[in-house]
Amino acid sequence: MLAYDYLVDRQPTPIGRRVFIGSVALGVVGVVFGSRAQGWLERALAPVLEKDGSGLSGLVPVGRFRIYTVTDELPSMPKSQYKLQVAGLVDAPFTIDYAGLLSMIPTSLTRDFQCVTGWRVRDVVWQGIKLRDLLDRAGVNAEAKAVRFTSFDGVYTESLTLRQAMRDDMLVAYQLEGEDISAAHGGPVRLYAAPMYGYKSIKWMDRIELVAEVEPGYWEKRGYDVDAWVGRSNGRDDDAI
Repeated sequence: MLAYDYLVDRQPTPIGRRVFIGSVALGVVGVVFGSRAQGWLERALAPVLEKDGSGLSGLVPVGRFRIYTVTDELPSMPKSQYKLQVAGLVDAPFTIDYAGLLSMIPTSLTRDFQCVTGWRVRDVVWQGIKLRDLLDRAGVNAEAKAVRFTSFDGVYTESLTLRQAMRDDMLVAYQLEGEDISAAHGGPVRLYAAPMYGYKSIKWMDRIELVAEVEPGYWEKRGYDVDAWVGRSNGRDDDAI
């Protein structure tokens, strides 16, 4: 999971994750000098993370954000090479590139981002395409009951029921707070599952597959809740339906 964080009231404790270690000084600079410094820090930190390969456990506090990954590197892909597949139990499977996504009707959401480890980022502005618009374009077969997502990191997977995927607050996102989503934040394109804990919002997403039943994702196979409704535990989001 990659997650986003303002300064928080308590120290989060990662649960069985491999994450990258960065300089605490970099995080302080991001807090003091704001969003421009934030962008610079992400660009400066990413090459270091890609070369590290240590897989050490911990957190990278970079300004407002905390960065997690389950691999030993930070994946990246140029927008010009990005492709998203929509396949599986559909009438018309298709592949769409980054420009194609931008040509579709955009949707903006301003919602909180809640990490399962206990911290929360309030009022994050996201922009992208409703997941259901892509599913409608493909034509969902009657046999399809769930959606499976994969990441071009080659490891991470996630799933939603079809009913969950059709909600208005499930976004195939390409912008975060008015800027293109960076590689560090899971770009060029990631899922934002607004009513669910952050591990459902798969980063570096490259495939959306309609399937007959829910297949537990990376963290569900390691004991996490399959549905992951935030409202179930703290009531701070809309009712889970």
